[in-house]
Amino acid sequence: MEVSIDRDRFVATMREQAEFGATAGGGLHRLALSDADGDVRDWFRDRMERAGLAVRIDEFGNVFGRRGGTDPAAAPVLVGSHLDSQPYGGIYDGALGVVAALELVRALNDADAETTRPIEIVNWTNEEGSRFQPAMQGSGVWVGEHDVEEEYEKTDANGERLVDELERIGYRGDRPAEPPEEYEAYLELHVEQGPYLEDGGYEVGVVTGVVGFVWGAITYRGEADHSGPTPMHYRRDALVAAADVVTGARRIPSTLGERTVGTVGHLDVEPNSINVVPEEVTFTFDFRDPSDEIVDEALDRVLLEAEAAAEREGVEWEWERRMRSPAVRFSEACVGAVQSAADSLGLESRRIVSGAGHDAAHLAAFCDTGMVFAVSENGKSHTEREFTSWEDCYNAANALARAAVTLATDD
Repeated sequence: MEVSIDRDRFVATMREQAEFGATAGGGLHRLALSDADGDVRDWFRDRMERAGLAVRIDEFGNVFGRRGGTDPAAAPVLVGSHLDSQPYGGIYDGALGVVAALELVRALNDADAETTRPIEIVNWTNEEGSRFQPAMQGSGVWVGEHDVEEEYEKTDANGERLVDELERIGYRGDRPAEPPEEYEAYLELHVEQGPYLEDGGYEVGVVTGVVGFVWGAITYRGEADHSGPTPMHYRRDALVAAADVVTGARRIPSTLGERTVGTVGHLDVEPNSINVVPEEVTFTFDFRDPSDEIVDEALDRVLLEAEAAAEREGVEWEWERRMRSPAVRFSEACVGAVQSAADSLGLESRRIVSGAGHDAAHLAAFCDTGMVFAVSENGKSHTEREFTSWEDCYNAANALARAAVTLATDD
């Protein structure tokens, strides 16, 4: 069965969702469990109900909508992504996959078409991990990777508990945050967030897996002192030690693999005054590669650099692991379905490993899983400058729809 998404309605729906948490710069500021997130959830729930879906919300706020199949006992196909955004992020990241899932259902309704297996669509809670850590939190709880009670107690930078914010916006549901049955497959559409598709002139990405990555934080503790009278050789400067490791984190990837990347994205300095030697510094690091062995090697190297920097500057140090996500390989059943869909649409495609984490990485341990990538212009994401043309969005959404229908329909 071939199904085609209504292009005008698809674009209009993408624009609708982008109104919730819209920024002056054309992006989104829709952090997980914020007022804007609550509003877009209400909008999504309403649109699912209008499409005739049976809606359920679990205790962690994951929102599902189910369209029945001709065989109610058959394992369903799950399709979706996330509606929360990065701080001042783009309108496509995550939301494109949720809207495409909704439009898949609408297209089936338009055609009065039936699938053998039920199709469910989903919005996962807190994929981004920018307000509450870790990232991909809702899907992680759902598949049993995280304990729901422990995740409830996570707090944001203002000390707000996740469970309290979930209740405040009205999305602490009454269903257990776990699969209610076996699932045939999970598919997710996302923007690439990198330059490879555009650089190669491709129209869509067939994702074969997700890189492994490690997040951590290093803290240095030195001694605060006056910046004027204190001689340089008397100083125990926590920021100097941190600066050595920040630059080390930039150098390490070039010594490991072609796809290895390393980032220091957050840094806190105390007392953070122009004329005081910094006493305490905490900063994060993020290393990623398709090989878990290389990710572990990057971690070992940055910790060696951290220890050496502490000794040079005479400061104390410690580190904590914030997250470790192993590399994931998607099932050939789903990869093949996406590839066949792209081919049937006449789209120039490339098989590609995702450099970003996605909810699909958690689902891959639970059922057959695959992803579709839409082209990212200039590889930009996690910024208001994120952009994917409507044509590229539409191409990828149609590939997702055809792959999902294939997986949900018996020959």
